[in-house]
Formats: sequence, structure tokens, C-alpha cells
Amino acid sequence: MNRKYELKERARRQAETRQRIVEAAVDLHTSIGPARTTISGIAERAGVERHTVYAHFPDELTLFRACSQHWIGRHPLPDIAILDGIDDPVRRLRRALGEMYAWYESVEDELAVLVRDASVIPAEIAAPRPAHLATMADAVSRSWPRRKSVRAAIGHALEFETWRSLVRRQGLSQPQAADAMARLVSSV
Repeated sequence: MNRKYELKERARRQAETRQRIVEAAVDLHTSIGPARTTISGIAERAGVERHTVYAHFPDELTLFRACSQHWIGRHPLPDIAILDGIDDPVRRLRRALGEMYAWYESVEDELAVLVRDASVIPAEIAAPRPAHLATMADAVSRSWPRRKSVRAAIGHALEFETWRSLVRRQGLSQPQAADAMARLVSSV
């Protein structure tokens, strides 16, 4: 009697191993940083051998892509659609800032490590957050005069380092930081 070979159990185990590797890499990337993360460290944390990591992720770019998707899946960026229907430019900006600033607070420790090590992260992997910020800045700026300086001020207001400076180093509350940035943009 011939039995058809099915990969179901083996495929399930392979998927679980891959997931453990991704989670181990994300944990290391967001705690010690991508610059200090090694394949050996990922393998040890995932409970596999180095060659198993390479079997699932033949190069660093493939691993970074999987990690980035996993991290963004756990921490989705604010939905730009929240700005739909808000015609008043200041209200639109304050809403965007409120959403981004709340997101920054929720991911601050992990994002700070990733930003610190940004120079070692492949540009295409680091791109989702800056691209999202650019799209959000464009969505906010459509209500403002079309001047380069206004768009730049909006982009600056949406940045992680701007939020971190105002809230963490200068001691403003998130609403106060959003108000300060709305006033800045309005004055440009």
C-alpha cells in the first residue's frame, strides 16, 4: 500500500522554528539593538543552531524583513484614515500628532534602540516608518498653505525625536507637546 507523503507536521514545525527565530531576533533588536545582535545570539535565544537560522534566513536582509513585518504587526502605525473628514488644519494636525505621539509612547523603548542603530539597518527595512511619516505629513499638510517651510514644520512635528525632546527631555505632556507643535506650524 502506497501512502502519500504529506509535509503537514514537518511544515508546522518548520513554521514554528521560523517564528521562534523571528521573535528571538526582534527581542534582541529591540533590547540590545541590531548593531549588537548576532546570528549566534539569535540562535541561542530561539533554541536552535546557527545553521538553522541560516536555513530559514539565508541573508541578513531576509531576516530584517521578517523582523520588521513582525514588529509592525505587533505595533501597527496609526491609521492615516483617522484624518479623513477633518477639514480644519489645526484640528487635523493635532489629531495626527496625538495619534503619533501616543504610538511613540507605546513603543518608545524599542523604537529608541532601533533609531539609535538605524545606520546598520538596511534602508529598505527602516523605510516603513519614515514613509508612513511622510504620507501622514502629506495628509496633514493638504489643509495648510502649500509652502515648503510649512510641510517641513509638519514633518518635524511628527518625528519621534521631536516628541521625545518635548515630552521626555522638556517635560511637556503629550497634549502640551502637540499644542506647541501646532503653534509652531501655524506661525510658519
